[in-house]
Amino acid sequence: MDRIRLLLFLLLVGEVAFAQLSMDTPDRHAAPEVSAVRLRGEIQLDGRLEEAAWGQSMPAENFWLTFPTDTLVAEYQTQIYFTYDDRNLYVGAICQSVGNEYVVTSLRRDFRAGGNDNITFVFDPFQDNTNALVFGMNPYGVNREALISNGGESGGDFREEWDNKWRGESYIGDGYWSCELVIPFSSLRFPAGETTWNFNAYRFDTQTNTRSTWHHIPQNQTIMSLAYLGRLEWEEAPTAQGANVTLIPYLTGGLQRDFADETSADGMGNVGGDAKIAISSGLNLDLTINPDFSQVEVDRQVINLTRFELFFPERRQFFLENADLFSSFGSNRANPFFSRRIGVTRDTTTGEALQNPIYYGARLSGKLDQNWRVGLLNMQAGHNHANGLPSYNYTVAAVQRRVFDRSNIGAILVNRQNFGSFSDTSGTNTNVNRVLGLDYNLATKNNDWNGKAYYHRNLSPDAGEAPVSAGAFLEYRRLNYTINNRIAYVGENFDARVGFVPRKNYYANTTEINGRIYPPTERIIQHGPGLRSQLTWTPGLGNTDREIELFYQIQYQNTSRLTIGTNYNYIYLLEDFDPTRSGDATPLPGQRGYDWLEGGISYESDERGRFNFQVE
Repeated sequence: MDRIRLLLFLLLVGEVAFAQLSMDTPDRHAAPEVSAVRLRGEIQLDGRLEEAAWGQSMPAENFWLTFPTDTLVAEYQTQIYFTYDDRNLYVGAICQSVGNEYVVTSLRRDFRAGGNDNITFVFDPFQDNTNALVFGMNPYGVNREALISNGGESGGDFREEWDNKWRGESYIGDGYWSCELVIPFSSLRFPAGETTWNFNAYRFDTQTNTRSTWHHIPQNQTIMSLAYLGRLEWEEAPTAQGANVTLIPYLTGGLQRDFADETSADGMGNVGGDAKIAISSGLNLDLTINPDFSQVEVDRQVINLTRFELFFPERRQFFLENADLFSSFGSNRANPFFSRRIGVTRDTTTGEALQNPIYYGARLSGKLDQNWRVGLLNMQAGHNHANGLPSYNYTVAAVQRRVFDRSNIGAILVNRQNFGSFSDTSGTNTNVNRVLGLDYNLATKNNDWNGKAYYHRNLSPDAGEAPVSAGAFLEYRRLNYTINNRIAYVGENFDARVGFVPRKNYYANTTEINGRIYPPTERIIQHGPGLRSQLTWTPGLGNTDREIELFYQIQYQNTSRLTIGTNYNYIYLLEDFDPTRSGDATPLPGQRGYDWLEGGISYESDERGRFNFQVE
C-alpha cells in the first residue's frame, strides 16, 4: 500500500511539474497574439519607452531561437509594445542583451540584417501570408524599410529599394537597447475596418550569436518567411486616412560651353514630377510627368564574361510598390515584364539598348480585398530623334487571385505599340509586341511545398512558330533536406520586348538537393552535402549545356562557413564568342563544345568581426 501511495504521489508531482513547465514554455507551434490599444497620453520619440502609454497592454514576447537551434526560447528576450491614435501606429521594443558591445557594420539606411544587431517588424495587414511591409531598427538608430513578396522565400523577394515616411529612434541602456517607431497610417496599405493583422518580428543578437523570432520559425525556413505569422489584434480598427496625396516635383538647370571651339554657352533645363495618390486603403495610384530618375541609386559595376545579358534590379520608386504583381510572372530567365525595358529601343546597326525619353505614366496597383490584387500601367515614351527610332506606348495589365491558404493564380498582358507617324524600317524595333501569360503559384500553409507553373505566349502579328515560354518548379522542404526541380522551355520566337529573356530556343532541367545534419556539438551548427545539376538542350543540337556540382558545406556557430566542392561544365558554343567584347581579342571558335572540371575550397570568416574575409 505504501508503495502504491508513493507511486501516486510521484505521478501527481510529475503532473504538476509538467503542467508548470507547459505554462512557462509557450507552444512553439501555436500562433501567438498581441494587442494594439488606443494611445492614452503622449509619447516622446527618444527610444527609451519611459512613457506610461507603453504599459497599457501586454507585449509580444517569448521569442524563439531560429539560430543556432530552433527548439529553445531565447535566453535574452525581446518585448514589443503597440499603441496607436487616429494618425499613427507606435511601436516600441526592448531588446535584452548580455552587454553593450553591439555590432553595426554600417550606418547607412536600409542595411541588411545579417552580421548586425537589429530588430525587424513584419506587418501583413491583408493576412494573405504572401506580401508584407517591413520596418527595422538597430541600436544606433539607423532605420530600414522594405517590401516582402512571394512569401519571403528568397533574397529576391526582399526589396529594400522601397522607401516610406516614418520616424524611429534607439536608446542603449544597461544590458539592453530599445527603440521607438512612429509609422503614419498614410504610409501603410491596410483593409478598412479590419481589427486583425498578421505580424511577426525577428532579431539578430551578435553578442550571443543568436537569431530569434516572435512566431517560431523552423530552421529550414527563411527568417522572413510569411508562412509563420502571429496576430496583431487592434482595440478598434485603424482609421482610414482618406485621399492621401504625395507630390514630388523637380526642377533642373544647367549651362555648358565648349571653350576649345569658342562657342557660346548653351542652357539646359527640365521640369517634372511624381505623385502618389491613395485611392483606397489598399489601392494606390502613381503618376509621373517627364520623370527624372537621377536620384536613383546606381547599379553595381559587374564584368560580364558570360554569353548572356545580366539582370539588374529595378530601383526607381515609381515602379517599386506592388512591383511583384507585375514582375513575378514566369522565371528569372524568362520574365514577360521587366520595368527597366520601358523607354528602351535597340540601335538598328549594333542592337545596343538606347534610351527614349518618357513623357508621362500612370500606375494603379494594390489590393481590392484579401483575395484580389490588380495592377494597370500605362506609359508613353518619345522618339529618339538622333537615331531615328520611333516612340512607343507601354501598357501592362495584371490580376492575381488568392486560392487555398497561400497560393494564387495570376494573369498578365504586356503590350508595346508604336502609335507614331513613322516606324523602324529595319525591323529591329517592331511596331507591335504583345505577350499574354498565365501563372499558378503554389505555397502550402506550413511551407513544406512550394512551386510554380506558367504558360506565356507571344501574340504579336509577326510571332511566327514556337512563340511560347512555359515551365514548372516544385520544391519539397524538410528539416534535414530540401529537394527541388525546375523545367523550362523558351521558344525561338518568344519575343518579349518589355521582358527579360536573355536566351531563347532551349529546354532546361535543373535539380538541386541539399542535406542538413545537426550535430550535438556547440562549434558546428549544421553540415551536409549538396548536389546541383543543370542541363540545357537546343532543338536540333541536343544537350548543349550541362553543369553538375557536388559540394559539402559546414556552418559554424560563429557564422563562418567552409565549403568544399567540385564542378563539371560543358558548353557547346553556337557561334564565335569573345568574352572581352572588345573586338580586338581572338574569339573562341563556335560550332564546337568545351568542357572542364574544377574543384575548390572556400572559407567565409565570422561576419560579426571588425575584420572579416573570404578566401578561395
